Amino acid sequence: MDVRLPLTTAGVCLALLLGGCSPGEEKKPTVSLETKTATFEHSLDAITDPKLKDAVTELGGSLLLLERAQHKLDSTPLKTVYGEDTLSVLKHYPSPQALVDTFINGLFVLHKDASSDYLTDLQPVFPFNLNIPGGFLFPHGVEWQSVTLSNKRVIAYQPEWSETDPGIQLSPSSSNVNNPDDLTVTYPFIEGLDVDKKTQPQPVSLQGKVEVITPRRLFSFNLSQKDVGQTRTDDNLSVTLLKLAKNYAEVEFSNNLPLAPEVEGAQLNPLIVQARDTTGQYLVRAGSINESPAQVSFYEKQLAHLQQQKTWSEALEKQLEDEQHAFEQQHPRRYNKVYFNGPVDTLEVSVLDFSSATVTRKALDLPVRTFSQHTTDKAIQPLDPAVVVYDDLAPNWLKGASLTEEELKAGIRIHQSVEEPSAARIEFSHRRTFNDELLGDDFSPGESPVTFFTEKRSGKLDEPIELPPEAYQVDPLQATITYDLNLFPETPAIAVGSMPLFLATVDKKTYDAKSLPKGLEIKNNTLVVDLKLFPANAWRFFVKDDSGNYLKQILSVSHDASADGPALFGVHYFYGRPTHVETYQRTDLNTVQYGFEVKLEKAQQPDTAP
Repeated sequence: MDVRLPLTTAGVCLALLLGGCSPGEEKKPTVSLETKTATFEHSLDAITDPKLKDAVTELGGSLLLLERAQHKLDSTPLKTVYGEDTLSVLKHYPSPQALVDTFINGLFVLHKDASSDYLTDLQPVFPFNLNIPGGFLFPHGVEWQSVTLSNKRVIAYQPEWSETDPGIQLSPSSSNVNNPDDLTVTYPFIEGLDVDKKTQPQPVSLQGKVEVITPRRLFSFNLSQKDVGQTRTDDNLSVTLLKLAKNYAEVEFSNNLPLAPEVEGAQLNPLIVQARDTTGQYLVRAGSINESPAQVSFYEKQLAHLQQQKTWSEALEKQLEDEQHAFEQQHPRRYNKVYFNGPVDTLEVSVLDFSSATVTRKALDLPVRTFSQHTTDKAIQPLDPAVVVYDDLAPNWLKGASLTEEELKAGIRIHQSVEEPSAARIEFSHRRTFNDELLGDDFSPGESPVTFFTEKRSGKLDEPIELPPEAYQVDPLQATITYDLNLFPETPAIAVGSMPLFLATVDKKTYDAKSLPKGLEIKNNTLVVDLKLFPANAWRFFVKDDSGNYLKQILSVSHDASADGPALFGVHYFYGRPTHVETYQRTDLNTVQYGFEVKLEKAQQPDTAP
């Protein structure tokens, strides 16, 4: 019996993602979470029945995690962050199944150098980005089983590295928490014996299996403030927009048809909620709460009932199960409260219909490939997954090629830090663009004048403060000003000056495959670049196929004359066959002076004895 599974799963996931959460409306808790947690933990000491204690611990702990996550989401400062259309990938394939086939057939494995002579890392590379919220569009799972070594030995996968296992091991990588599918081959360590890793048997193939569930269909509802309180329906699917606030939306949805037998018991999230602001761009999700206030209230009542019991019994277990079943029957609609990084103007709510589904399963036996960013090999190593994947972020990213001085200045954000009075900082930052990628490394920042002032009672500038040279330092390349308040004869209130920014002038040219200039060549799914004619620090390349869409780059390799250079030619690998090439060249680097007048934050004064 696990009546707490739905809540526990959500609570733990939110805690891992956000570090915190609070049921219901956005009100400041009257009792701090720390106090609630301490009180709850103390109450567990009075429970002597082990099963009852486990049940109370799991349910109560999940409620606290949920409250912490809710509080975290509500208290995070609003900052606009743009992302991609999660559904755009569907537009490139004739059917959902074609997307699934691309996901599976585009998977390959890279051999990665590890920091230790006793470790070898393996990185499964998926054709689609799994690190975005929600990951791949459809429910999927990859299960690794074994690795085959160059000496024909097969090493079984184990869920964690064992200190007591004396042999070669295959286990999840501990060095990359962002990619849970990364693996590590660990060789045995022998005290006093130095072993060259290259003499060890090397991984040559990785075995496993993959499963993807494709829904019957996907339907999207476009909603805005005028739809609040309304239910929109399409056949068996319905969506109700309960609330649309500044940076979050509350949505209920239902599917009137039962789940397909193939997916019963699977962990499914059939709802995809996306938002745009008034610019029409998609906002990145900040997180979500999947328990409605009614659900939370129900679980709180169950917890209170459990805390009144003295022992666990089968009758109590059945009572809890019956109560949960009755609650689910009375509340068939599912709830989502989704937060976004920015002010929401419109919503796109999409529902995956799993009333029928196709389950695709495939055994995997993937060769382990080795690619380094730099190599002295003359031959071009093939890497052709034989699938087509498009880069939907490229069009927006490439707008940075024509970034103007006014746009650069408008994007500057000023941050201050005065926690350490001897190293107070003013930082000038902006969202990274394609233009930054082409700045190179030959900067001429020029002068970076800054003057510190006291202020009048009116808040306006008063007198400049005379300072020794060591009192402050301007780093134009990092766009920071560091100053030591201990060397100031008076407390500064305002800083006035100019910070140099850098802006590349970028020249774009477009070629088809038959008219490429000397130094560029298309070979199958690669673009080969003569780096003597197109040096890497001044050029970038993007390619399209005949559809007019940008192809996603897999990786690139620089082929060098020796380990110390120079670079001879570069090879860019793509998912698909390029037929058109766009070149972007930095033709000039301009210094833009950003004038500023910053009201300084005050450092906290150290406590003094009365």
